[in-house]
Amino acid sequence: MKSNLFSGIVVGIISLPLSMALSIAIGTPPENGIYTAIIAGILTALFGSSKVNISGPTAAFVVILIPIVQEYGLQGLLICGFLSGIVQILMGTFKLGKLIELVPYPITVGFTSGIAVVIASLQIKDFFGLKIENFHGEYLEKIYALLTSLNSFRIEEFTIGLSTILIIVFWKKQNYKMPASLISLIVVTFLTYIYNSYSDAYEILTINSNFSYELNGLKVEGIPSNPLTFIIPWENLTITKELIYDLVPHSIAIAVLGALESLLCAVISDGMTKKRTNPNKELIGQGITNMVLPFFGGIPATAAIARTVVNIKSGATSVMSSVFNSIFIFIAVISFAPILSYLPMASLSGLLLIVAWNMSEYKHFINILKNAPKHDVYILLTCFTLTILLDMQIAIGVGMMLASILFIKRTIDLYSIDFVSEKHKNNLNIPDNICIYDINGPMFFGAAQHALETIVRTEDKYDVIILNMENVSMIDMTAMVALKSIVDSFKENNTLLILSGLEKRMFKKLSKIGFIEKKGSVEFFDNISDAINSNQLQ
Repeated sequence: MKSNLFSGIVVGIISLPLSMALSIAIGTPPENGIYTAIIAGILTALFGSSKVNISGPTAAFVVILIPIVQEYGLQGLLICGFLSGIVQILMGTFKLGKLIELVPYPITVGFTSGIAVVIASLQIKDFFGLKIENFHGEYLEKIYALLTSLNSFRIEEFTIGLSTILIIVFWKKQNYKMPASLISLIVVTFLTYIYNSYSDAYEILTINSNFSYELNGLKVEGIPSNPLTFIIPWENLTITKELIYDLVPHSIAIAVLGALESLLCAVISDGMTKKRTNPNKELIGQGITNMVLPFFGGIPATAAIARTVVNIKSGATSVMSSVFNSIFIFIAVISFAPILSYLPMASLSGLLLIVAWNMSEYKHFINILKNAPKHDVYILLTCFTLTILLDMQIAIGVGMMLASILFIKRTIDLYSIDFVSEKHKNNLNIPDNICIYDINGPMFFGAAQHALETIVRTEDKYDVIILNMENVSMIDMTAMVALKSIVDSFKENNTLLILSGLEKRMFKKLSKIGFIEKKGSVEFFDNISDAINSNQLQ
C-alpha cells in the first residue's frame, strides 16, 4: 500500500499542472482539466482492466478538441465527451479492442508527430508573450497570426518559458526522485510572483490574470477551490437533431483516438509489469469514465502513457495508485487553489513544449523515412500533413483507407495461380488433355478476376482442368461467384473442372451456393493423385 500511495502522489504532482496546461491548450479553463484528472483516475481504475494505467487529459486530444471548443463551446465539448463514452462502451461490448490494435504503425507515428507539431506551434503565443486578439481559425490562419504578431514579443514571458524548459532538462539529467516539472514550476512561479509584485512596467501573465469564475454572483480570478460540482452538461443549450448530427462525427473521432491511446498505453504497461490487460474491458472502463466526466465539467480522457510509465517506475502495483493520484489532486486543489493560480502561462507553455517533444516520435519518424518501404512512407507523410493542415479525423480516415488499399495490394501480391510445369506433369503421368493449376494464397475480390481470366484462357485446350487448392487460405463471395462463372462456362463447352485439396469449411461455403449440385461440371477430391486416378479421368 505504501508503494501505491507514493506512486500516486508522484503522478499527482505531475498530473496537476499538466492537466491545467492541456485544458488551457484546447481553450477551456484550467479547472476543467483538474476535474478530468480527479474523476478519470478513479473511475478508469475501478471499471477498466489495467491495474497501473493513469487516465486523464492527454496531449493526443488537443488537436481534435480545439475545433470543437471553438465551434460549439465548452458545452458542446462536454456533450461530445458523453457521446464518445457511449461509443467506447459499444466498442468494448462488441469486442473491437483487438481490431484497434491493427492500426498500422506509420499511421500512429504520422498523426502522433502531427499532433506534436500542432501543440508545439500553438504554445508560441504564450511562450513568447505575443499579443493576439483573435487566435482562432484553421491551423495556417493561426500560424499567420503568430508571424504577424512577432513584434509584440515580450522578453519577460520568454525568459519564464525558457527557464521552465531548462530546469526540467537539467533536473532530469541529475536523476533526482522529485519530478522535474514540479521543481521547475515552483521556481518559475516564485520568480513570477516576485517580479509581478515589484514591477509596474509589465505584468507576466498567469492563470490568475487569464481565467476567472463566478462565486455567489461575483467574478473571482484564478482556479475554483470547490471542485466536482455536479452540473447538467447540456443545461441552457438547445439540443436539436442537427446539433447531434454535427457532434456525432467528432464524438466517434474522440472515441477512436481515446481507444488507440488507451490500448497503446496498456501494451506498454503490460510489457513493463508482465501483466495482461483485457482490451475490451479497458474500453468499457474508458467509456464509463467519459460518460460520467461531463456531469462534473470534465473533458474527454484517456490513458496517459507518460504518467503511466512514471506510475510503474514509482512502484505502483494496483489500482490504488491511480485512486491516490486523484485524491492527491483533489486535496491539492482545495488547499492550494490560490497558489496554483499564480502559475505563469509561459511556464505552462514550456511544459507543453516538453510534452510535444516527447510525443513527437522524431526518431521513429526519421527511421520510417529512411528504412521503410515507400508505401509506408507515403502513408506516414499523408497522416502527418493532414493532421497538421486539416483535421485529425480526416488524417486517420485517409490513413486507414490508404493502409487498407496497401494491405489489399500486398495480399494480392501473395496470391498466385501457376500452371504446373512439364516436369511436374510428367512425374504425375498426366494425360495431354488434362491441365493442373496450383493456386496459392487467399482468393478474394482482388485476386478472383485474375484467376478467372487465367483459367478461361486455357478452357478450349483441355477436357479437364484441375485446380489444386491445398494452399488456399480463404475464399470470399467474389471468388466463389468467379468460380461459379467458370463452372457455367465450362458446362457449355463440356469441360470438367476439378477442385482438389479444398478445406472443409470452404467446401461447405461452395455447397451453399450450389456447386455440389452441378454434377458433370465440377468434382471435388482430397488431393491431385485421387483426382487423376479417378474414373472421371479415364
